Amino acid sequence: MATESRSPPRRTGRRAQGARVEALARDFLQRHGLEPVAANANYRGGELDLVMRDGDTLVFVEVRYRRSVGFGGGAASVDAGKCRKLVHAAQQFLTAHREFARAPCRFDVIDASGDPEAPAIDWLRDAFRADDC
Repeated sequence: MATESRSPPRRTGRRAQGARVEALARDFLQRHGLEPVAANANYRGGELDLVMRDGDTLVFVEVRYRRSVGFGGGAASVDAGKCRKLVHAAQQFLTAHREFARAPCRFDVIDASGDPEAPAIDWLRDAFRADDC
């Protein structure tokens, strides 16, 4: 699996917690048959948390963590602006990785909440479409 970051991020506090939750999300998706392609793919204007394959489909996965769902879960925080950033980053990923140019694509959201060491995970397949943004 490729990591697209240009330099290794410092993993302290919230970043370390986010990295743990993303790793748990990746493991969860792998247990459900998806194969990792890339993680933390950074592009101008956006980042892709996980890029996975589900059969012949390329899946761009946004991982959202909330300790408490009191103000709405993680999926609720994927608004139109975040959606546009994810679609733009996915377009840049596809430009950089021509081997996936003809693959069908989808956008999923992993909504994780509770204890960051063992969060409850809700997988929203096909959470939004590129033309919805």
